[in-house]
Amino acid sequence: MRVIQIIDSLDAGGAERMAVQIANELLAAGHESHLCTTRREGSLRPTIDEKVGYIFLEKKGKLGIKAMTKLKTYVVKNNIEIIHAHSTSFFTATVIKWWLPSIKLVWHDHYGNAEAVADRNARVLKKCSRFFNGIISVNETLKTWAQEQLKSVSVIYLRNFVSIQKDQQLHVALPGIEGKRIVHLANLRPQKDHFTLLKAFKIVQKSYPDWSLLLVGKDFEDDYSRNIESTIQEENLYNHVHLLGSRSDTAAILCNTDIAVLSSISEGLPVALLEYGMARLPVIATEVGACKEVLAGHGITVAPAHTNELAAAIIDYIENPNQAKMMAASFQNHVITTFGAHSYIKELEKFYSTL
Repeated sequence: MRVIQIIDSLDAGGAERMAVQIANELLAAGHESHLCTTRREGSLRPTIDEKVGYIFLEKKGKLGIKAMTKLKTYVVKNNIEIIHAHSTSFFTATVIKWWLPSIKLVWHDHYGNAEAVADRNARVLKKCSRFFNGIISVNETLKTWAQEQLKSVSVIYLRNFVSIQKDQQLHVALPGIEGKRIVHLANLRPQKDHFTLLKAFKIVQKSYPDWSLLLVGKDFEDDYSRNIESTIQEENLYNHVHLLGSRSDTAAILCNTDIAVLSSISEGLPVALLEYGMARLPVIATEVGACKEVLAGHGITVAPAHTNELAAAIIDYIENPNQAKMMAASFQNHVITTFGAHSYIKELEKFYSTL
């Protein structure tokens, strides 16, 4: 098959990681694989296999006709059979489908605010969905929503997967004391609820002042990120909470940390949890989206926005390191056997073939 993944950026987010991983794994499975980023490149650019066909559109504005034409030319030249559009790239993909009706179009829904999907602004999406040949949802909630709200007749739930990471080296040394680092891998967005995590870490600090918290994720330089910085200063945490920004060496960072947290108030199926598992980390996650399903008892789950519960879970791992190591090992095995690339690509190939 000749397939192109389309994503609007290569920032280090969950949807972006999945687009790159699918492109790489389809290539490994013997398909002609391509990837298009529409608006901007980012830290994931170096992780694309050099044999994957690649195009950057540099799309500007809402329509970006010049960029659309550039993509159409690429699709025709490479005899692309399937467009696999991720998240907000559906509009670009729909225009190409409109120009080239014989192309099969799959839309991949990674919506991270699944708990509030009923309030989703989907007017344009609903209109475009009549051109979709199939929809992939990352959890059952999103699958049900797509079946009820969108036009496509073929909708499946296909949970995210994780590829085995190549050995990485840290770009720069990490702050904090070795053996006493907590990591949170998430872009600085409201649904990731960094504030509950900061409050919980403040409680942890009172008993364990030598531990550090590393926040890894893109800073969008908006009010949310500025409030995070202000809170760190106001709570006198600036020597122990470190904003590392978006990094392309996340696998190395995870392998040099000791406890992994995901404090979201809403999720789809977070790729970060799978990466935590591959790094053999003890994990704490909130019970939102597919987090509980992913952990499957191999980590600690807590209610969202519950500061004391989150703090207690972190302290439990700190005070019981042997138990933490056992949980980390069992979760790693669970991720490898349940969320591996091989079975995912087989299911994806089967779905493609039905279109």
